[in-house]
Amino acid sequence: MGRLDNKIALITGAAQGMGASHAKKFLEEGAAHVYLTDVLDEKGAQTAAQFGDRASYIHLDVANEDDWKALVAQIAQEKGHLDVLVNNAGITRWGPLGVMTLEELQFSINVNQISVFLGMTHCLELLKGSEAASIINISSINGLKGGPGGYAYVGSKFAVTGMTKSAALELGHHGIRVNSVHPGVIDTPMIQQAGTAMAVAQFAQSIPLGRIAEAVEVSNVVAFLASDEASYVTGSAYLVDGGVLQL
Repeated sequence: MGRLDNKIALITGAAQGMGASHAKKFLEEGAAHVYLTDVLDEKGAQTAAQFGDRASYIHLDVANEDDWKALVAQIAQEKGHLDVLVNNAGITRWGPLGVMTLEELQFSINVNQISVFLGMTHCLELLKGSEAASIINISSINGLKGGPGGYAYVGSKFAVTGMTKSAALELGHHGIRVNSVHPGVIDTPMIQQAGTAMAVAQFAQSIPLGRIAEAVEVSNVVAFLASDEASYVTGSAYLVDGGVLQL
């Protein structure tokens, strides 16, 4: 018996990194089917294929409302309902005032914030068909604290935190739980970019646990929130940061 037996889940940004890790964990916990979505179609299809018949990949630009409508229609036809929505897709953009452009800011808002609104909006009816639905919005440690040059990333992640709390209040009477997860520095392709290794190593020294996290350490928390073990948990913000923030 797994913690997610018979559950149908949708995870955005799941071609690689944390999203792929969440999908793997869900399947290990017995999920009946996991839909992986992304714009990295080749990588996403390969990832889903590795997971077997209980996983499938669907193209989704999370900032495109028509893509969401098509995705929801497909899930409705194939499964009839949805038990878990994980709004995981996100990007990082940083820049101080005078350098950060409006275009960069808007792009971050679209991918990090608007996507969460669209996901919750268009999946709502599918989630109402579940006996125990859960929405998990992946925010960030920077959705709880500021940072220099954080107008795009920090601003959009704070918005995710706020929307999560609003949705928890609004959707509780439907039996839908809504929580946010706030990772610190996680070992994923997002931080494995040219020129970041030294900065990541330096930051790791300031983490009380003395290291950055593996993606599965976030997935363990996401799986808990998706499960019936978290049946009375909603509107909460879960830090997975090694002790950086002491809230």
